[in-house]
Order: sequence, then C-alpha cells, then structure tokens
Amino acid sequence: MTRRFKVLVLALVMLLVTAGSTVVLWTHHDRERPVTILGTWTAGQADRFETLLRGFGIPFRYQGTAAQREVLLAKVQAGEPPDIVIMPGIGELAEYADQKLLEPLDDLYDRQEYGAPWMSAGSPSEHLYWVPVKADLKSVVWYRQGTAPARGPAPLRSWCMGMGDDGASGWPGTDWIEDLVLQRAGPHVYEQWARGAGGTRWWRGAAVRAAWEAWAGLLRQDRTAAAHALLADHRGEPGEPGLLFEGWGGCTLEHQGSFAPSFYGDEADRARLTDSAPLLPGGGPVRAHEVTGDFAALFGDSPRARALIRRLASAQGQRRWAELAGVFSANRRVRAGGGPVEREIARRLGAGPRCLDASDVMAPAVRDAFYEAVLLTLARVAAGRDPGIAGLLQDVQRVQDAQSAHAARSGAAPRTVCSTG
Repeated sequence: MTRRFKVLVLALVMLLVTAGSTVVLWTHHDRERPVTILGTWTAGQADRFETLLRGFGIPFRYQGTAAQREVLLAKVQAGEPPDIVIMPGIGELAEYADQKLLEPLDDLYDRQEYGAPWMSAGSPSEHLYWVPVKADLKSVVWYRQGTAPARGPAPLRSWCMGMGDDGASGWPGTDWIEDLVLQRAGPHVYEQWARGAGGTRWWRGAAVRAAWEAWAGLLRQDRTAAAHALLADHRGEPGEPGLLFEGWGGCTLEHQGSFAPSFYGDEADRARLTDSAPLLPGGGPVRAHEVTGDFAALFGDSPRARALIRRLASAQGQRRWAELAGVFSANRRVRAGGGPVEREIARRLGAGPRCLDASDVMAPAVRDAFYEAVLLTLARVAAGRDPGIAGLLQDVQRVQDAQSAHAARSGAAPRTVCSTG
C-alpha cells in the first residue's frame, strides 16, 4: 500500500466518521426539537395554555398571534409550517387538508367523545383532520346584572356593537347575519348556505337577503351609533371593562359569544346572558344555537407532535384546560364547572340543535368577501347612503361561484354543519 493510498484511505475514513457523527448529532437534535404550535391565544390565555402544555411533559414552543392566518400562510409557503396549528377557520384547514399538508388524526382521539357538529368527518371511514380543543357558544346576548332586557326586538341604541379587531375585521357583523339566517330560516337552510351546497345561489336567495335587510334596517335607526360600531373595537377600549360595561351611548346589550366575559375584567361577575332570538330584528323563537371552536390540526408527523395532540384532545387534557382557563370543551366526557352562567352556557353547548359558525366553515375567499360586504353595509349606512345590498350579495355570490368547482372536489370540507340534538 503506497503512502499516497494510505493518506486517501485515512481521509476517507475521517470523512465517513465525521459524516456519521453529523448524522448522529442531527438525529439527536431532531429528537430534542420542541413541538412548534401556532395559535390565536395571546396574553393571559396564552400563559394558561402554556401552563397546560408544560403539564404534558413534552417540549414545545408556542406562538400566539391575532394575524394567525397570514403568519401560517407565510410559514407554509416557506416550507416551514408549525407542527400544530390551532384556529377557528375549518374552511381554511380543509383547504390545507386537500393540499395534502395535514396529517390525519384518526388514531389520536376517540371520535365517540366528540359528536356533531364538531367532527371533521361525515362517516367513520373518512379521515379526521382536526379536533376542537376549545368550544364557545353564540346566539346569545349579554346584559348587566339587574338590567334584564324586555322580551322583543331591541333598538340599535341598546346594542353595544364593535367591528374592530387586530386580525380579520368584520366577523362581529357576520355573526349578526348568521344568527338572523339561523333563527329565521332554521338549521337546514343555514347549513346548506354555509356549505354552498347543491349549486344553489344562496347569497342571492330569500333567506340571506331577508336577514341582511333586517340587519341593515336595524343600523338605519341611528347613523351615529352605526358609525361608532364601525370604528369601535369589539373588545372595548384598552384598560376598560368591555363595550357592555363602558356603555357607550347608553347601550345595554351585546350580541357576542360565550368568550365575552374575558373582555369584561373585574365586571365579568356582573354579566348575564339570554338567548338572542327574541331580541333580534323581527324577534321570534329559538330555532338553534350557533357555536364556534378552536380546532387543532397537525402539519408535522413527529411522535412528539402526535403525542401532544393526543393529550390535548383527551378528556383528561380537556378537563385540565377547562379548569386552568375557564373555557368550555366539546368533549362529551368533560363537565363544565362554575356558576349559573357557566352552567347555562354548557347546557346550550351540549344539547339542542347547534350549528357551526358559518363564516368559519366557508372557504377563506368566501369568508373574506362576507366580512367585506358586512363592513361596506355598515359604512354606507353610517354615511347616510343606500347600502346596496343586492349588489353586495351578488359580489359575494361571484366569489362563491368561483369556489364551487374546487368545493365539489374537496374531500376534507365539513359534511355536517348542524347537529339535530
């Protein structure tokens, strides 16, 4: 063996050893890498969520942001999505699932613990792509203790209304339209509209048009109040106890979800709730309740990420989360604690017809057009102009039509938006 050959052999051995060491070190690093989680919870809610996660004993790194949709899209486009995302927009999650970017959760939780309308699959043979890790009730109205509203439609001046948000603005207005469609037309029509089902031009149909006209009629009662609603943050001014307890213009009612007391600070114990249906324009009986949730989905398929989803979705994990943060769970094995208000929320969440928030179910492009149309309605009324509802609904319908071909091919879009009991 020549000296030169010995040198080459030695160099090759050193290279292989170095490469081997690199592989070992990288594998070790990958095993130690924390699970990355992207959610919308910030401040105190984020702190409580991180306390919950630390109890699981799985290293993690949580990022909370109000601009979650934009942050997630940027990460996905960069090829660096989080391992887990938690978000309300299941229409958006369905698009990621159709792009084969989400991992099925079929073996990570017991589907018997979560029923309609929370499930992402229409039948046992279909994959599960998300699981609700926090539930909230809508179709309710909040008022201050001792000031219970009269039965019957309330005037605009009674409503504490704000459209502002750090992220996607306009959703408090879409909640009004959704609730009006649900209470007037019932769960079946609501579900078909939310899904854009059957090729029907739902946005131009009588049910949506009548609900929109009713809301616009309410706004026309007071241009000053409408202008304030357009500019006000739905959480109220920073450092103040929320719109309901600020009482701008003498307002006494707030059409808001079960998360509203988190805005009320020290006044939260004085907040009471009632069903929205009798107080909406036109009044009427309760046909169903709208519900919403924050849903966990899996982009990364590491054992640690899967283990974290399993623990978060379990009855034990959900029970602990409810205790830590005072939130509600869609898990049937978790009983809500708290006082009379909490029990009333839990009762409505657990029984009776319930329908997922329609804008959360819609494809992102349709949802965004819905938001924009609501804000334009409010802005035009505040300016003393005709809102041009027919034109606005036609614009949203065009966006819906553009989505129809994709929706027909979608395998992950929710099959069930409303439950019957």
